[in-house]
Amino acid sequence: MVTKSDLPPYDSYFIPAMHAFRERGGSLTIEEMEEEVSERLKLNDEILEVPHGDGPRTQFQYELAWVRTYLKKAGALTNSERAVWSVTPKGANMSDAEIALIPKRVRDEEKQRRKSQENELELSSPESADQEAADLGWKEQLLELLLHLKPDSFERLCQRVLRESGFTKVEVTGRSGDGGIDGTGVLRLTLLSFHVLFQCKRWKGTVGTAVVRDFRGAMVGRADKGLVITTGTFSADARREATRDGAPAIDLIDGDALCDLLKSLRLGVKTELVEEVSVEAEALSAF
Repeated sequence: MVTKSDLPPYDSYFIPAMHAFRERGGSLTIEEMEEEVSERLKLNDEILEVPHGDGPRTQFQYELAWVRTYLKKAGALTNSERAVWSVTPKGANMSDAEIALIPKRVRDEEKQRRKSQENELELSSPESADQEAADLGWKEQLLELLLHLKPDSFERLCQRVLRESGFTKVEVTGRSGDGGIDGTGVLRLTLLSFHVLFQCKRWKGTVGTAVVRDFRGAMVGRADKGLVITTGTFSADARREATRDGAPAIDLIDGDALCDLLKSLRLGVKTELVEEVSVEAEALSAF
């Protein structure tokens, strides 16, 4: 049985990750980064699907989160609000030797910072002092709640997500023996519209290739696009099958992306801006 101990140490991901960014135009989504690094390190699907505890991420995804955080702390990467990561001028000029030293350098800086602040808190997660730390906490809580919804409740939630995202004529069918098709909808983009079939899966584990293949078989000749929404993750093979050449493309929304959608649409997720007040002694001393 493959376990997390079979994965390469996360320190070995830094150089392949930076090479991937540079060779792909200087920016990548998180999903693209995961695909690039796994291919460069020749990691098989069994290793890629090892879960990280009971959370929504795999161990590989969790360890790449360390990489992103450390590269950002080192000034080599930056990220946008839409979770697109890009190389900074500093990162573009780093040698492989400098990249390899980033994990140790960042850890040493964190220790020094905590020591200077007399802070005894340990760096316990890869996203410490980074937005992804908070993201992972609320996402785990949200996914746990979604897993306990009744099947028809989860389907109605997905129906609402699609409507809020611009779909019209969204209907939940939920007929058994229909190749896993749970509903239909129409997405209009300016002058064009697409008939979409969707499937909703409340899974805690990994959705494999067979699910995508069976769904495509059911949708052929009935729709322009397919969409599979899950609370779990998709295997690397399932993602490849979804975009296989010569076959109708199927879009995949995993648990992490679903949480982001619910947050942006404010469906079951509330965000608050906290006002921070500080006293400026220098400004007062001028009076």
